[in-house]
Amino acid sequence: MRGDQASTLREIRRRENTGAPSRRLGRPHLTDAVPGEIRVLSVTSGKGGVGKTNIAANLAYLLSRANKKTLILDADAGLANIDVILGIHSRYNLSHVLNGERSLDEVIVPGPGGILILPSASGIPEMTDLSRGQKLTLIDELNLYNHSLDFMLVDTAAGISANVMYFNMAAKEIVVVTSPEPTALTDAYALIKVLYQRHAKRRFRLIVNMARSSQEASEVYKRLARATDHFLNLTIEYLGYVVWDENVKEAVRQQKAVAEIYPNSPATRCLAKIAEKISSETLEEYENGSIKFFWESIIDKKSG
Repeated sequence: MRGDQASTLREIRRRENTGAPSRRLGRPHLTDAVPGEIRVLSVTSGKGGVGKTNIAANLAYLLSRANKKTLILDADAGLANIDVILGIHSRYNLSHVLNGERSLDEVIVPGPGGILILPSASGIPEMTDLSRGQKLTLIDELNLYNHSLDFMLVDTAAGISANVMYFNMAAKEIVVVTSPEPTALTDAYALIKVLYQRHAKRRFRLIVNMARSSQEASEVYKRLARATDHFLNLTIEYLGYVVWDENVKEAVRQQKAVAEIYPNSPATRCLAKIAEKISSETLEEYENGSIKFFWESIIDKKSG
């Protein structure tokens, strides 16, 4: 099928699913784009309040400062947080892209340290359950960045909603954030269980946030690892921990990344170790391919 024909069919399919006006009938079909070697990581949690968004924002900042071009996608559709945490004011957001009103170029805004931010919508209930057409629209737009990004961090909502499952299925690497709180640990296990049993995800990496010490963090990891090994026959990887640090709360109050305004704080040192570990890993350790190949494959299999 010729590229322009495929693009037209895609546009028709998108409009049937969303009712959105056409803005891209003249755009070349994105299968012609040069595949990029981008690493897509979801940063997710089973429970709210564990500092997931803060982890995502600061890792994006530190990766960008290490000369890794990084985009952070606020995938908490309906309750956006990334722009609030980083003090970013954007005129448009993800909902404008999904409704066909704006292109990704018009919505993405620069953030501290050179990161790119795709802000989400806040207070729009329909954004909490994206349609198939909206997912395809997002894929089409993100494909334009395949060739220019090193990392895309997807900050999901907490829990096991349909959107959370979708974005975690879309990511090649899943980073689960938990805290030492028992309920957070229980919900982290529940998230892993659903992704493994229902969606065949097998690789999970864990960050323990707000730990009082490395020993406490290690014990949290061991408890979760024992549970996944015993009940799911699944091994999870310990990516690292972030120590409890009052500077984090102060950075949130100032709407700045703690790594930006407190570069030598205990939490920043922990985050820097995690970012360095992620950054130093070789691409051969992961499945290469473009966003398009990976994301479209899960829509075809899982969406109706």
